[in-house]
Amino acid sequence: MLRAEKNEIVDDLRGIFNDAGVVVVTHYMGLTVAELQQLRVQMRGEGALFRVTKNRLAKLAIDGTPFAPIGGLLTGPTAIAYSPDPVAAPKVISAFAKKNDKLKIVGAGYAGNLLDADAVRALAELPSLDELRAKLLSLINTPATRIAGVLQAPAGQLARVLKAKADLG
Repeated sequence: MLRAEKNEIVDDLRGIFNDAGVVVVTHYMGLTVAELQQLRVQMRGEGALFRVTKNRLAKLAIDGTPFAPIGGLLTGPTAIAYSPDPVAAPKVISAFAKKNDKLKIVGAGYAGNLLDADAVRALAELPSLDELRAKLLSLINTPATRIAGVLQAPAGQLARVLKAKADLG
């Protein structure tokens, strides 16, 4: 690999590390190309990405980024999963690792902190950003719906009384 190609890869990885909300470090030893492709498709479906990395180039790229603490995890056959949403990548990786024991979660970086494999699995069980937004909107809409129902109730009762009066008389 030429020096220019290595510099381009390091710059690309540095951009990933600067923009990502979470980076999960994995070992993928024994996974077939088809399994890796399936994982990549699942990751893209959730707004995350999966990339096999060269450890030495990744270590160069993380210097000066919030993910500098994960440098010690970059040993062996390493791949990273990353996403802007701090829950998306851990959720997909954890689900895939449960089904396929060849993928090992080594750890992750989140908000300048180093997480172990158990913390990544715990992060994966949190609701996603979209799920949290939906819950928040439903909580906001619920009182408005109840207020509208309460305000309409007297008008409905009045209409029923008037109809009963008209039917009698």
